[in-house]
Amino acid sequence: MTLTAEVVTSVKEKAKKAKHVSKKLSLLQTEEKNDALLKMAEALEQNSRFILQENQKDLNAGKEKGFSEALLDRLLLNEERIHEFAESLRLVTRLTDPVGEILDEWTLDNGLHVKSRRVPLGVIGMIYEARPNVTVDAAGLALKAGNSVILKGGSSAISSNKAIVSVIHEALDQTKIPRDAVQLIEQTDRSSVQAMFQLKEWIDVLIPRGGASLIKTVVEESTIPVLETGTGNCHIFIDQTANVKKAIEIVINAKTNRPAVCNALETLIIHRDWLKENAVSLNEALQEHRVTVHGDQAAESYFSDAVPAGEVDWTDEYLSLDLAVKVVDSIEEAISHIDQYGTKHSEAIVTENEKHALTFLNEVDAAAVYHNASTRFTDGGALGYGAEIGISTQKLHARGPMGLPALTTTKLLLCGDGQIRI
Repeated sequence: MTLTAEVVTSVKEKAKKAKHVSKKLSLLQTEEKNDALLKMAEALEQNSRFILQENQKDLNAGKEKGFSEALLDRLLLNEERIHEFAESLRLVTRLTDPVGEILDEWTLDNGLHVKSRRVPLGVIGMIYEARPNVTVDAAGLALKAGNSVILKGGSSAISSNKAIVSVIHEALDQTKIPRDAVQLIEQTDRSSVQAMFQLKEWIDVLIPRGGASLIKTVVEESTIPVLETGTGNCHIFIDQTANVKKAIEIVINAKTNRPAVCNALETLIIHRDWLKENAVSLNEALQEHRVTVHGDQAAESYFSDAVPAGEVDWTDEYLSLDLAVKVVDSIEEAISHIDQYGTKHSEAIVTENEKHALTFLNEVDAAAVYHNASTRFTDGGALGYGAEIGISTQKLHARGPMGLPALTTTKLLLCGDGQIRI
């Protein structure tokens, strides 16, 4: 992809501005940062009509381009969702500020005193797709953790994102945080993302949030360290001892509560003995919620309207009311399937057998593993983190929902009285 000098210059200037003010942010008091977040929340609610007008432009364009219902749902804003944005910012003000926390402290034999302290990352580059809520969440969390943020949302949400950031800027003008701390890259072509990849001098970390293709591109092409979020090919295994009512309610919630999000159920694995006894009840519940089953050969015999499942049904996120169903004869077979196809996001077992529950919890490799609960709880707000900047499926620095502590690093402070090393 050819990078024009104009694009490179524009993106670089925004990064330099964010870097310039990042030191000031790192020195702000918690009360000053909270004041900014509260003003941002109030401004979003007061300007909701303007934001919704701009969001409608994105929705109209999306419909003209034939966007799926799942994508349009991610893009959609309304009064309730804007209120949720504001409330998420208010919640972040009530969370403990990690900046300045002393993680460890000791004194060497020579009298040198050492402290390990949390400090901001610096400048965060956020690359994401059609979710305007990420614009608010990323800005709020980054600022509370003392970081500047550069936002690169998808072209499908450009009008919404420009409106939200303009409102945030007006709010920040009344606070100790400079508006340059929140930058939005407004170019909608991919060359602007490529330009970000080269700005290691000005951007300290990149966080991609979106589909597998976006995340893969950022991880493989960036010269900047990446905090990798992951796609959610989530599984639920119904063991042979599972309580029928409990299992069906968990499956319906995980699949239908909000099917277009990354913690929604995509593949249901069922023990053959349980399915023999309870196929009718499960099928009725799925049909009532208009769920389309994509089943393996064994599942097809229990679900009359099932679509034959192929390899893509085990590997991909549906993000819709479609559900892959696999029938197994043991917990070992269920875990093996998850090992092969899971994305290390969220996995669950429904069982009344404590031994099987412990086996699943211990052996399944994922950021969140559940026993007798819906995968929909893998979410910053639901788990008490407040707004999240993404869900990490990697194993370095942060894993699972990334809240405030994940947006900091550490610094060693060493105080002595003339000590030298011999």
